[in-house]
Amino acid sequence: MAKIPSIKFGSSGGGGGGGAGAVRRVALGLALLVATLFVACTTVTRIDAAHVGIRVKLAGSSRGVDDIPVVTGWVFYNPLTEQIVQFPTSVQNVVWTSSTSEGRSVDESITFSSSEGVNVGADIGMSFHIEPKMAPHLYLRFRENDLLRLADRYVRNAVREAFNSVASKMPVQEIYGAGKTKLVHDVTRELGLVIEKDGFVIDQLTINGALKLPENVAAAINQAMEATQKSIQAENRVRQVRAEAEQAIATARGAAESARERARGEADALLIRARAEAKANTIIRLSTTPAVLQYRALERWNGRLPTMNQGPLPMLTFDMKSALDKDAEQKLAELLEETEPAGEAGGAAPGGAAAPGGAAAPAAGGDQDGKPGATQKAPAKAP
Repeated sequence: MAKIPSIKFGSSGGGGGGGAGAVRRVALGLALLVATLFVACTTVTRIDAAHVGIRVKLAGSSRGVDDIPVVTGWVFYNPLTEQIVQFPTSVQNVVWTSSTSEGRSVDESITFSSSEGVNVGADIGMSFHIEPKMAPHLYLRFRENDLLRLADRYVRNAVREAFNSVASKMPVQEIYGAGKTKLVHDVTRELGLVIEKDGFVIDQLTINGALKLPENVAAAINQAMEATQKSIQAENRVRQVRAEAEQAIATARGAAESARERARGEADALLIRARAEAKANTIIRLSTTPAVLQYRALERWNGRLPTMNQGPLPMLTFDMKSALDKDAEQKLAELLEETEPAGEAGGAAPGGAAAPGGAAAPAAGGDQDGKPGATQKAPAKAP
């Protein structure tokens, strides 16, 4: 019987053991990689922009909310003993209204009472955000990081209380009228004192649309406002009529004063002309001597004798021997020495002041005879 040769597996068996070890090492590496990725995914989180994160301790002696908010970005934490809670820091908008097309499908308007006890309804809109450093306190108190849910509960109750507190000191007519702006301002201030200590910052508080009043109250207020407006219009009309009357009186007074001044001026001018003419006539009368008359006649004579009734007449002659009396000569000399009128020689000074040439000008209202009158004009030329 033939002998079967033995087969040695030493070398091939050794090669198989090496391949299995390599596979095990690869598998172990993959397992470590997966574990590392798993640990990394469970121990690292990202806080989005416009958010703030707080670290909550779940175990240990310092369990609770960490006092320091976590900044935005990637954060490492232990998921077994810690929790990261995010709060939005952007502006949040809420509306409490009775309209079904805005907000919820139920009536969420705010109702408050005036000083008379009249119920007033209002649609309220509010914009707010949280102070980042107050996020731990906010979460520790409410255990809630949904700001809209907090607004619908805690903030809404605070708004209603603030409106009731402020409106209870104001009459309904003031709330419905010009005091609406004051109401919103005072409510915003009082509401801020309540919710800002919890980290809420009010950006804007508004009353949307008209206030809702009982029909009888609204009708009474509208009638009172209409009566007030009519009274104001009547007062304005009275003021206008009074102003127009005062203007007409002032115009009439001005016209009368102007007419008086014009009449006074015309009378003064007439009197001045009359006095000037009288003075001129006096000068002419006093200065018309027989010699002057004969000289004037010679100036105008053309060398022919006048013929009348078809017969010659003798030439006009005067008595040259007659002379002026001494009083007439003195009067004429005084008149001729007076200052010329203002229009011809610059005028005499008022009140009889000395005029150029050394002669004293007569005062207004009197002439050389002591009679009242103004400064006279120069003697008119004798005919």
